[in-house]
Amino acid sequence: MPIKSIKSALLLLILLIGSLLACDAVPNVTYHGTPIVAQSTPSTASDANGLPLNTWSQASAGIELRYEHWKSPGNTEDTVTIVRLDPHRIHLSVGYQPGQPLLTSEWMKQTGALAIINGGYFDDHNRATGLVIADGHAYSQSYNAFGGMLSVDTQGHIQLRALHQQPYDPDTEQLQQVTQSSPMLIEDGQRTQFNANAASQRRSVVAMDKQGHLLLIASPNAAFSLDELADLLANSDLSLQIALNLDGGASTSLYLQAGNQKVTIDPLTPLPIVIIIK
Repeated sequence: MPIKSIKSALLLLILLIGSLLACDAVPNVTYHGTPIVAQSTPSTASDANGLPLNTWSQASAGIELRYEHWKSPGNTEDTVTIVRLDPHRIHLSVGYQPGQPLLTSEWMKQTGALAIINGGYFDDHNRATGLVIADGHAYSQSYNAFGGMLSVDTQGHIQLRALHQQPYDPDTEQLQQVTQSSPMLIEDGQRTQFNANAASQRRSVVAMDKQGHLLLIASPNAAFSLDELADLLANSDLSLQIALNLDGGASTSLYLQAGNQKVTIDPLTPLPIVIIIK
């Protein structure tokens, strides 16, 4: 074959390979400065289980998923699951069944939820230790000047607040959904101070970032103390405005079933109180 023909063939082959590679290129898409990718897009980092790290994945309209690997100064570490929600595109309710607590998988089947995280504390009889309002029906008594409260009013507005800053007033507030817990971990964008033992436990958190998103956060392994968790949240890149610790330990659970995204962090005990996202 003439030299000129060989050169022409090689040039065509190079152009063909380049065009095929270009087909795999994905445009950079960001949300409030954070890259978002589809589930099928490979991540630049992953944990030991192959979970993509530090990237928001779109689950469905108003719902995103992210994994981050956190490590405490004491060298304990865990892969933390974070679900970020647009409050204007979801419906939040509180499930409360002290007479029939359920595993999270059972709550998902019963409610048809897109996501569920465990709620606040309960006693040996599965009764809430703080105020719960489920679909307008109130149970137990509000915490007084400590802890925090996640609520939904009659207009569907979702609020997360510290009770020492804004106590619950049953005479003036018309709330449809409430769960309370303790302690507050972040207030006004700053790490709080509280007294807690140094035990490492499974952890779950509800938070809101400075852009107004609601975040559900779970650390499924007994890796962090509450103080370590508060420090990690404050130093994270989640831009948190406020964060409330939920009932962790055996109760820690987070489920997501939206689009192609699925999360199953199971509790070690049936749950009488859950936060339900539809």
